[in-house]
Amino acid sequence: MTAKEKINALRNELREHNHKYYVLDNASISDYDYDIKLKALQDLEAQHPEFFDANSPTQRVGGAVTKNFETVVHGQRMYSLDNSYSKEDLQDWETRIKKLVDGDVQYTCELKYDGASISLTYENGLLTKAVTRGDGFQGDDVTSNIKTIKSVPLQLQGDYPPKFDIRGEIVLPFDGFNKMNAERIEIGEEPYRNPRNTASGSLKLQDSAEVAKRPLECLLYNLTGTNLGVKNQFESLEKARQWGFKVPEVAKLSNTIDEVLEFVAYWDIHRHNLPYETDGVVIKVNSLQQQEELGYTAKAPRWAMAYKFKAERVSTKLNTITYQVGRTGAITPVANLEPVELAGTTVKRASLHNADQIEKLDIREGDEVYVEKGGEIIPKILGVDLTKRPLDSLPTQYIDQCPVCETTLVRHDGEAQHYCPNYNGCEVQVIGRIQHFISRKAMDIDGLGGETVALLVKEGLISNYSDLYALTKTQIIPLERMAEKSADNLIQGIEQSKNIPFERVLFALGIRYVGETVAKKLARHYKSINAIADASEEDLVNVDEIGIKIAESVHAFFKSDENMSIVKRLKTFGAQLEMSAEELIGKTNILQGQSIVITGVFESVSRSELKKLIEDNGGKVSSSISSKTSFIVAGANMGPSKKDKAEKLNIQLIDEYSFLQKLE
Repeated sequence: MTAKEKINALRNELREHNHKYYVLDNASISDYDYDIKLKALQDLEAQHPEFFDANSPTQRVGGAVTKNFETVVHGQRMYSLDNSYSKEDLQDWETRIKKLVDGDVQYTCELKYDGASISLTYENGLLTKAVTRGDGFQGDDVTSNIKTIKSVPLQLQGDYPPKFDIRGEIVLPFDGFNKMNAERIEIGEEPYRNPRNTASGSLKLQDSAEVAKRPLECLLYNLTGTNLGVKNQFESLEKARQWGFKVPEVAKLSNTIDEVLEFVAYWDIHRHNLPYETDGVVIKVNSLQQQEELGYTAKAPRWAMAYKFKAERVSTKLNTITYQVGRTGAITPVANLEPVELAGTTVKRASLHNADQIEKLDIREGDEVYVEKGGEIIPKILGVDLTKRPLDSLPTQYIDQCPVCETTLVRHDGEAQHYCPNYNGCEVQVIGRIQHFISRKAMDIDGLGGETVALLVKEGLISNYSDLYALTKTQIIPLERMAEKSADNLIQGIEQSKNIPFERVLFALGIRYVGETVAKKLARHYKSINAIADASEEDLVNVDEIGIKIAESVHAFFKSDENMSIVKRLKTFGAQLEMSAEELIGKTNILQGQSIVITGVFESVSRSELKKLIEDNGGKVSSSISSKTSFIVAGANMGPSKKDKAEKLNIQLIDEYSFLQKLE
């Protein structure tokens, strides 16, 4: 088998596995085996760049950076839908329809998913363009980002038309949304408000590699074009499934408005069991010929109507307002409510976010408040029933001292939240920070859980995470629910954590805004904790992807004598506070401070290998040529516009061999 045949065979196999896993939800191969095959394909493609295919499964990892998204005019306008809220609204709509078309009218009922609208263009079975809805007439080209979504087929199967558009919704499933928020909270960031806005914002991220990390899905529902080979909407959904698209299975054919309302009533209840946000049902005239006859108003198709679910809202009494302290010191006010049933769950608490939100809504203890399940997940308070406010009610006075340690709170310019500045003395912050330190993605200490950490702090055995390494078996055996074997496992887990690599130790320190990715960037750039501690804010900002907020936070952390004392103790105990000799192999600062552009097709190395070489040697990979570009690594088929720009800016072009020689 030739290299080309091997590449094509692997691509076809991986596409089939992708389709079964992400579209049919029926995995036919283990994640490990899939990764092995993907790596084999990546290696073959790197060895044979002449067989490059923009729609290869290897291209889904992202990496393209888009500073300005190109505006694209839709081939056919993306209309809004008219809304209805009652049986009478739907009956009026049906009456209007029957005045305009002859014969019986069937309806296709589909769930209305709450995400970001998208239009995908396919030519000869290949995805060529993905455009946001925009204003309906034109949108932004987000093709690079959409290609990272696994449920979007890059190449179709079956009897697809030569060219067509398919419209759908980019959604963020609840599980993925909750996981993303848990990770943000862990690094001291504000959680995202709802899945819909998060999905929409994901499409406009400049780095497609970041989009690839988000568990987005694409649900398709409407074919657009000519000579599609289908006669009605319901058939088009089935055809789209056969071609490889993820099309929800819940669509139903209805012959009357009463049948439509049965569908609405069923899903108004059962939507709470779905993995995505839904806010209604879309009803479409099934026949495409009748759709064509009905046409459009200035704003919407006459042949479709959205029936919106009523947002589930209840009122209940706000008993008290309490305040939570996070591990970064952030204060979150919480409304403690009289328990009430809402969207299938009992709601007892709701976040009030910050002092500004309390003042804006004039929320007070004892108020009757309106509560809604925001995004079907997070309870939120919409307002106050002033008719039920007690006469002796007084405005809420936001606390000015930490509810745990009584330290005076601070509020920084430009920030909505108050903070407790008692970083190393506030018990809740200390416990939260140690719990983060021992977590799986940080030091991964077996035998030690969050409750045990809290117990160790309360018993006075530890006051910061470096104290963990001084614990003895004799100290911990007397603790509640701590048997001899448990104590041995804990001590052993702490000892084994000394082998955790530097980048994870840096993440474990719990520096505000320093998540896994930032920790990795800083570790690889500075190589040791001492180098990071000595860096100025200006130095830190010059590191790839490190902004001023991160730089200020890192600089402040290492300027604290208490923090430096803890770091020194970690070093004494044997924690990995610098990159190991093995990790440093092939890594230098030869390209320190240089911004390098990679363009064209290469023979001896792949683009990803070139990028890694640049980063390993202290350089920054840039996607666009500017006056700040140090030089360009140019392969075959460099675009003429890039070449012209390089010449105008007098930027040096070197080939891959000269670049490799430079590193030697």
